[in-house]
Amino acid sequence: MDTLKKDEDSEEVEIDLGDTSDPEQSEDEEEPQTLWRAQPSLDEEENIHTTTLVEISDTKPLINSRDPRGINECLKVGFEDVIAEPPSVRSGDRVWIWSNALFEVSRVWIYKIVTVLLAIPMSVISGLLFAIINCFHIWMVRPCIHCVFIGTRWLQSFWGIMLHVAVVPVLTSAGKCCGGLSIHLAKE
Repeated sequence: MDTLKKDEDSEEVEIDLGDTSDPEQSEDEEEPQTLWRAQPSLDEEENIHTTTLVEISDTKPLINSRDPRGINECLKVGFEDVIAEPPSVRSGDRVWIWSNALFEVSRVWIYKIVTVLLAIPMSVISGLLFAIINCFHIWMVRPCIHCVFIGTRWLQSFWGIMLHVAVVPVLTSAGKCCGGLSIHLAKE
């Protein structure tokens, strides 16, 4: 069984890949030989010195929280959500364990492979699409809307005057007339 140990004083992560079910190994012996050591991820990656423009930009990728708004909650699928055996029909324990392991490994690795093949092109296409939409909106739509507002400023003023001269007095009078009415509900 794989064990993960992290000493408080050490800066290394030790992973023991030795088999703990070995009957020849006794508890009095030394710890198993460490087969692999890796440096832990340092927080220095988050403290990279950048310019002020980059620090205030929201384009930095979120490494730890990749779905901060939880828009993909429906994709949290585990082995138990896909494959389930009723108590009356069961496969062997080893088959169940290996099926679970192969499901998880294939799910993770196929996702990584497909992500490598599709994530970069889709990111480029999405970035290009949003850039074109933003450029069109900033340089075409918004100026046209402002031109229409400038050209119809007299109409906005005229409409405001007409509302204040004709509609506001009528609705104010109706409100004062109906304001004196009261309804009393009585039980019989």
